[in-house]
Parts: sequence; structure tokens; C-alpha cells
Amino acid sequence: MSGSPTDRMLVAAFSGHTLPDDVRSELRRHPPAGVTLFRHHNVDTPAQVRALTDDLQRTREDLPPLLVAVDQEGGQFLALGDGSTPFAGNLALAATRDPVLAERVGSALAAEARACGADVVYAPVADVALQHDAPTLGIRSFGDDPALVSEMTAAVVRGIARAGAAATLKHFPGTGDLAVDPHHALGVVDGHRDRLDDVELPPFRAGIAAGADVVMSAHVAVPALTGRDDLPATLSRAVMTDLLRVELGFAGVTITDALDMHALAQGDGQVGSAVEALRAGVDLLLCGPDRADQARLRDGLARALQRGVLDARDLATSVERVAALARRLVPVPRPDPDVVGCRSHRDLAAELARAATTVVADAGVLPVRDAARILAVMPAPRDLTPADTSSTAPPALAASLRARFAAVDELVTAHPPTDADVDEARTRARTADVVVLGTIAATADPAQRGLLAELVATGTPVVHVALRGPHDLAGVDGVAASIATYGLLRPSLDALAAVLAGAPAPGRLPVSLAGGRVP
Repeated sequence: MSGSPTDRMLVAAFSGHTLPDDVRSELRRHPPAGVTLFRHHNVDTPAQVRALTDDLQRTREDLPPLLVAVDQEGGQFLALGDGSTPFAGNLALAATRDPVLAERVGSALAAEARACGADVVYAPVADVALQHDAPTLGIRSFGDDPALVSEMTAAVVRGIARAGAAATLKHFPGTGDLAVDPHHALGVVDGHRDRLDDVELPPFRAGIAAGADVVMSAHVAVPALTGRDDLPATLSRAVMTDLLRVELGFAGVTITDALDMHALAQGDGQVGSAVEALRAGVDLLLCGPDRADQARLRDGLARALQRGVLDARDLATSVERVAALARRLVPVPRPDPDVVGCRSHRDLAAELARAATTVVADAGVLPVRDAARILAVMPAPRDLTPADTSSTAPPALAASLRARFAAVDELVTAHPPTDADVDEARTRARTADVVVLGTIAATADPAQRGLLAELVATGTPVVHVALRGPHDLAGVDGVAASIATYGLLRPSLDALAAVLAGAPAPGRLPVSLAGGRVP
């Protein structure tokens, strides 16, 4: 094998369900520290992913094993595809207030990742969701209470570690008070350092204390830490070394969020950002699957090392830190691929969904009569951010209700709904006994809010179900009941159907709605 020492600072990516020959050659000439597998680029079935990761490891020859990473968060971000267990996300876990359950789910997520050949799980999200409409977080956060987020973060970290994988705390030092999506632009997290100590940093402290092996940086400006509103935390030594390593005592591996996010410079400027990140003390650079971008990064980093812009001793320390993690994780015997989506994990996903479902309000419509004629309405799921795989989930609200009720009419609208969808829903609602309306991020969608108002105006009782963030339920008048499922995957919809039929809904809101937190 050849290449520059800086090659080992990259976590590569590529497109293909099998390893393309030219990528195989590239991995031998320029061996990276690891590879990230992305659902839309690399994932078909669990067996296919396992074969792919086995093939990737065979490229290593005399180097330490390859770190393979996946964004297997649960909820709206499931990198391992339809074959993996559809666990609800962090917000659902927080609604249970059960750290033991969170640890069990973290362990199951990591076991499935390891069975597929991945040893680094880019989870849990430790951001405290202060911006209720934050486009990047959705249901990925554990909520807006720093103490609850800290408790759940630590529990998931313990679960991932118990399964033999590396947990990744993200996105340091916190993106929950961000009004823009870093995939598209650089945002600013305002607030004094005391506020950061009280709100953003406690979950990272808790995750580090619980044994997290990896911390992922955030492409956000944090003036309270850097004195600048144009410097991403990823590129700041004050954040990635002085705060994370010296003050918080983190001794593990650090990695950037994806370098192809537009909060950082792109094109030729991407090399400059990568150099700044390494100089800030970051160990690994997370690449997107664009091969030209990766080649440009490899060449630019090699030149920076040759010219003394990068310190060879610092890079050697990072390389050894990463290699030590790979040597510890990868050789451990893996679970059989049959564990992915196994019965015990599906039962655990159902247990989580039942424990999380939250009835926020009920004007006496629950439980719904067995013989009721129900109109089930929801938008077709779509990805609202690049950190989202919701578009792969079928719109299954009606299917779940039909397992409990005999007369269920279904309407799947566009997302957002069209005028024709609204007319159709209004017409069908007039002949129904109950409307069950699922909304997805309706706080940012006037069309969904308009549909809800039109359905309420028909006089037919409307059960409003928040299928993503529960903030959809705030400030809505005239509904017969409001329920939060914290997700639209099938276990959550099945749990909703059970609640409509009379089952208890023990979940508690992990976020504050307008008018205060519901206990």
C-alpha cells in the first residue's frame, strides 16, 4: 500500500452495493481510516451490507482494520435499510423516561450495525432541541430538557458500547438552538458561555462519562466559544481541543460532520476547511461519496503536510488514536446477520412505541368505538433534510388502524397536500364517524394546517396525530384528541391504533408546547 499519511485522516465513501473495482484500487493506493455507508448509496439488504463490509476489510492487508460507520439512529434516520428493526427515534425514547429501555434499544441498534459489519454508530444525537422547528433535528433529539437529554444520551451510549460498537456523540458543541440546516448554510448558536454550560454541554459531558468513543463536530458558529460568528466549531481549536479535550477530558476519536455540507466551503475551498479542521485538533474528516471531492482532499492534505502546514506529530497521534480504536473493535466476533430485524428486536421496537405514545388531549373521543367509520389521512412521507430516510417508509396509518378497526377509509395526500387533497378529505370526512389525521412537521407547512382546519370545520370529530415532532399539536383548536407518536414507522402506528382502541398511552412529552410542558 502507498499514499500519504494524511490519507489516514479520511473516512471515505462511495456509491455501490458491491465494492467497485476502481474504488478497491483506490482504497489500496490511498488507504483511509474508515468508510461511511449511506443508505441511498450502499444499502440493500443486511446480507448484502455484510458482504460489502467483509470485502472492504479485505482491502486492508497489513494496515489496522477499517472503521466502518453508519447513521443508524432510529426514527427518521435509519441507514441500514428496511431489513433493520424500525426503532423509533430519540424523542420517543425520551417520552418513555426509561433509561433502561433506552440502553436496551441502543444495544439492539448497535448489534444490528455490527452484524452488518459496522463498528461505529453515528449516534446518539446529544443536541438539546431549543428550536422547535429546527430543520435538522426533527425527532432526532431527546428533547429540550438538558437533564433528560443527558440521562438518555448516557443510556444509549452504554447500550451501544455493550454491543461492542463505538457510540458517536453529535453534534458538538450542540446544534439544538440553530434555525438553519448546516447542510445548506452556516448557522449561529447564540448565548453566553454560562448558557452553553447549562444547556448544550451537559449531554456531551454525560456521554463522555458513559464511555463514548467518538465525538462528531458541528458545522455551526458559536461566538461564545470562538468570539466569531463566521467560524464553524469544526474548524476551531478553542472548541475541538481546548473545550472538548482539555476542559471536558475527552480522550477518544473526533470526527467532523460531513465535509460536503454547505455550512463549510465547497469546491476548492473544501481543502482549506479540511486543513483547518485538522489544525483545530480533529482526528478524522467525514467525506461524502463524491469521488472528485475525495481526490481533491487527498491531494490537498498531502501538499499541506509536505509544506509544513500540518504538523506530522499531531497527525501521527491522531492516526494511532484511530488505529487503536479499530484494533479494539473490529476483531471482536460479530453477531450473526440473522439478528438484524430479529423477533426479539421487533418486540423491543413495539415495546418502545407503546411506552412512548402520548395522549396530549382528549375531549372524550377515546377510545374510538369498534364499529366507527374511520377516515385515516396522512401525507406521503418524504425526507425533510438530508439526515432523513422517512421517504423510504410506506404511509401505513390506515394499515395499522385496520388491524384494530373494521371500517377504515384511507387518504394519502401529497406532502404538502394540494387543494384537491383538501377537497377530497373534506368530502370523505362528512361520511365518517371519526377522522384520524396524521401530520408531519405541520408547524412549517401551512397546507397541512389548512387541511386540519378544514377537517375540524366539517363537524366530524378529528383525532390529530403528530407523526414527527409533537409541536404540530400546539395551538390547535377544535380537535377531539391530540396524540404524539414521535414517528411514522410501523411500530409507532401500531401503538397508536392500540391507543385509539383503548390501550393506555404512558408516554410523557419530552418537549414544551405552547402553554407549558405537559406532565
